[in-house]
Amino acid sequence: VRRRAVLSPVFVLRRLAGTVALLFVLSVAVFALLQLAPGDPAHTLLGNRSATPEALAAVRARFHLDDPFAVQYAHWLGDALRLDLGTSLRTGDEVAGAIGDRLALTGQLVGLGFAVAVLLGIPAGVLAGLRHRRPTDRAVQSLGVIALSTPAFAGGLLLIYVFALLLGWFPAYGPGDGGAGDRLRHLVLPALALGLSVTAVLLKLTRAAVVRELEREHVVFARARGVAPRTVLVRYVLRGTLVPVLTGAGLVVAYLLAGTVMVEQVFALPGLGSLLVDSVTFRDLPVVQAEALLVATVVCLANLAVDLAPPLLDPRLRTAPAATPAAEGEDR
Repeated sequence: VRRRAVLSPVFVLRRLAGTVALLFVLSVAVFALLQLAPGDPAHTLLGNRSATPEALAAVRARFHLDDPFAVQYAHWLGDALRLDLGTSLRTGDEVAGAIGDRLALTGQLVGLGFAVAVLLGIPAGVLAGLRHRRPTDRAVQSLGVIALSTPAFAGGLLLIYVFALLLGWFPAYGPGDGGAGDRLRHLVLPALALGLSVTAVLLKLTRAAVVRELEREHVVFARARGVAPRTVLVRYVLRGTLVPVLTGAGLVVAYLLAGTVMVEQVFALPGLGSLLVDSVTFRDLPVVQAEALLVATVVCLANLAVDLAPPLLDPRLRTAPAATPAAEGEDR
């Protein structure tokens, strides 16, 4: 039987086209926030400034508010592609600069939170899967349910009370200003609060994948032959769990981005989450639009990476059976 490559240029192009189409739909939805805001869009864009006829006319001309919706969207999208995201109504600063100043802190927090979820969730899931339906399995799953049921802000407050106030091991709030080491020390508790809230997702996925792999014929046969348990675990079980766990890890990124809003508020971190809260409070629509578009782009790119990575990591997904010449002759 001949085999053909699944990870072909056509496959990649189709995934890219789907991602671009999804981003287009999301960008339309984000732009529509301006039209859905209560009141006149010109008054909304003026914010707290005086709404004189001259000011209203200038805003309408600048943002093409008298044009049809499609024309307004085309102008806005063209500016966004050039990283011209407008001006903040609250501060008067460029939106791109305001987001850029806070992007690094949020990126570091999400990265550390993701590391916490991976380092705790995957080993715990493997342990629960290997001890399927035993007390260890039930205990690990119970801890995962508790972590999943605890809101990130509540977990953050508990971590502050124990590790900052009682023990004094870590700072209670702020991003730190003493270099990389100080920044890391300030982000330990926020990353734990953020990562623990999604650890159970990876735990459940890993456990289910391990249980499924242990029941496969080649794993049962290897264990029956007396292959060392460590070899069975590494060469057969863990390799088989790679794809579903990777898919779950891509979904975790979206949960982490959403969780930063509350975590940054609890730990007084000047990141994108706190900027979003302030912008919603003061109806700073250009900033809200820009952040929504940024988050949508990150989530779509993470999903694209999840779609493209499995065939590269698992050789079994790179090829698929194709019809042989004999079979094609029979079909004819």
